[in-house]
Amino acid sequence: MAAARLYALPASHPSTAAELMLERKGLDYRRVDLVPAVHRPLLRALRFPGITVPALVIDGRRVQGSREISRALDEISPQPPLFPAEASARAAIESAERWGDEVLQPIPRRIAWWALRHDRSGVESFLSDAKLPFPNPLAIATAAPVVALSARLNAATDQSVEADLAALPGMLDQVDRYIEDGTIGGADPTAADYQIAPSVRLLMSFEDLRPAIEGRPAGAHAVRIVPTAPGRVGPVFPARLLKPLRTNAA
Repeated sequence: MAAARLYALPASHPSTAAELMLERKGLDYRRVDLVPAVHRPLLRALRFPGITVPALVIDGRRVQGSREISRALDEISPQPPLFPAEASARAAIESAERWGDEVLQPIPRRIAWWALRHDRSGVESFLSDAKLPFPNPLAIATAAPVVALSARLNAATDQSVEADLAALPGMLDQVDRYIEDGTIGGADPTAADYQIAPSVRLLMSFEDLRPAIEGRPAGAHAVRIVPTAPGRVGPVFPARLLKPLRTNAA
């Protein structure tokens, strides 16, 4: 089988999920990073049906989205499995994976674009392992319009991010519950581990948020599944927006 091509965005948490699953399977692949916002028409030009990453070309197939990729990888390379064979266990993994994709994943995305719109000094750190088709200094120099457009396309408004930060303690509690009941965090990572951990890991890139996460099971799990991650952003959020996190941590 020819090497797969993974189309991604720099520091994208769902792209990280796909990359980790490819590595877990031991499959040969090449990652190609696209420019945020500009990636949407490019993916259509590459004959993908949708406009989101991760997007994978593998074994003659085009597969788009981290949940679709997890299933395709188990079909193409069954071992080691990303889903258990037993029906009820698989249903629990699929439910957690779906929650990680639909509920948790948008929160760090909006928070990240909001933060970078207010302070672009962190852009360079998120590009530390980028695979863009041009030098990183050019990406940094042209970041302002990309960040502004990406924030708009992802609805990273003051109101939405305030709501996200208020909801975040409950999201982390849910991750902790999944770990406690054994749905994620086992010796052999599943699709749910790979779906959830990169989102938490991205949140840990923010100096304002990391103290409320790193001491919890969710934080330890994220570091175990994603040992290294690009991105570091200093204080950027108003203190009043962080109060729910600090109250919860206390």
